[in-house]
Amino acid sequence: MDRQPQARCEAPLPIVILISGNGSNLQAIIDAREQGLPVEILAVISNRRDAHGLTRARQAGLTTALIEHDNYPDREAFDRALQGLIDHYRPELVVLAGFMRILGNGFVRRYLGRMINIHPSLLPAFTGLHTHRRALAAQAEEHGASVHFVTEQLDGGPVIIQARVPVLADDTELTLQQRVLEQEHRILPLAIRWFAQGRLRLQDNQVMLNGCPLTTPYQYRN
Repeated sequence: MDRQPQARCEAPLPIVILISGNGSNLQAIIDAREQGLPVEILAVISNRRDAHGLTRARQAGLTTALIEHDNYPDREAFDRALQGLIDHYRPELVVLAGFMRILGNGFVRRYLGRMINIHPSLLPAFTGLHTHRRALAAQAEEHGASVHFVTEQLDGGPVIIQARVPVLADDTELTLQQRVLEQEHRILPLAIRWFAQGRLRLQDNQVMLNGCPLTTPYQYRN
């Protein structure tokens, strides 16, 4: 097991979680909260009405909000509406947990250093979509997941933590996805915990962990 120092007693970190789909990473955060993750989930926001993650959130007694991007004439209008919704809740951290919309530069700058994303690859490899398919096509020996601070560069923000899985000879896109997803469920709550404890921050586009520059992403082992 990956052993981490215990969190100190403090007020829970207020967070908002953005989702677009199944919400398994949201569920991992909910489960971690029940095990002591010091967060207050103010709201779960989705841009898709059919996102199963909204059901997960309601079952956990969480506030949910729907803001469908198709109802806005352009990305800028959607970003403004989403920003207004997020700011209504006043979170200290915005968590993109499978949120499948590209956010504009102005939106990203507003939450710079206060917004993190989970991405299913070992960044900088395989930014964007279909990462598992592309890893198999590239005959990669390793694949995995990354948590990073969100910046104006798509999937290009400073990486906080990664978890690796071997690519097996008989892997399919689905089997590889399932193993990577298991790691996502571990490293996203851990990054949130570090932020809640005041151990993690972004300074001059550099990840700072425990007051020291993180020159390479933290490598999770389990």
